[in-house]
Amino acid sequence: MASTAMNYIHPRRIVILIRKEWAELYRNTMLLGTVLFMPLLFTVIPILMLWSMGGAGDVMGDSMGPFSGMQLSMCGSLSSGECAMAVFLAQFNIMFMFIPIILPATITPYAIVGEKTQRSLEPLLATPISTLDLLLAKALSAIIPATLATWLAFFIYMIASWFLLANRAVFAIVFHPQWLFAILVVGPLLALLTADLALMVSARSTEPRAAQQVAGLVVLPLVLLLMGQMSGILLLTPALTFILGLVVLILAVILTYLAVKAFDREAILTRWA
Repeated sequence: MASTAMNYIHPRRIVILIRKEWAELYRNTMLLGTVLFMPLLFTVIPILMLWSMGGAGDVMGDSMGPFSGMQLSMCGSLSSGECAMAVFLAQFNIMFMFIPIILPATITPYAIVGEKTQRSLEPLLATPISTLDLLLAKALSAIIPATLATWLAFFIYMIASWFLLANRAVFAIVFHPQWLFAILVVGPLLALLTADLALMVSARSTEPRAAQQVAGLVVLPLVLLLMGQMSGILLLTPALTFILGLVVLILAVILTYLAVKAFDREAILTRWA
């Protein structure tokens, strides 16, 4: 099986499988609803918050409240009110990094277990398609919509903020290039990491929820990061963002390799027969 798993990638086969997975997703109203609703929710919340604040830096007053010196260091020459708004709104950016984790954790577990329950996995595994092609197709079928939904939601929020924020200096801090790197680069890597975990667990499980729960563990570091940012203990700097992306990339490559090596086609068929 090792030679089969390490065959060359066949893009045409992968594209065909991705279309098949998306057709299944379209028929699953619960999963489709999650894919559509979650990015919408994560977009509407910060926009409504910004709209309710009036978009003016002085709406938060002159007091810096609970913001720490580490957080204030990012504000430069901004007034206390403007800095408070910039620090507050920057926290919402982390929310958009939850989307490429939660969506693959919801979609991917059904890629293996769902097909088994529908009796469509056996014919698929009987084809000459390599394990690498199979897992890449199933991972990409979740990563692509999750990534596109994340990018679309974030850029809608950014465009709305351009019109709602009166102060361009505040806008420049909230949408610093490090956040573009986090959304455009780290986001898809987080989706790949989550999809790999979900595939590894779902290949060994007969219940999608088990894979969803394990894959959802990827959310925990982001929750800690969000709490650290809000409390002022940790600040997501450009250097830290790059390190985070590098670590996620390394983990994603390792898990992709392990997922291919651990995928036992015969065992899956005999265990669930």
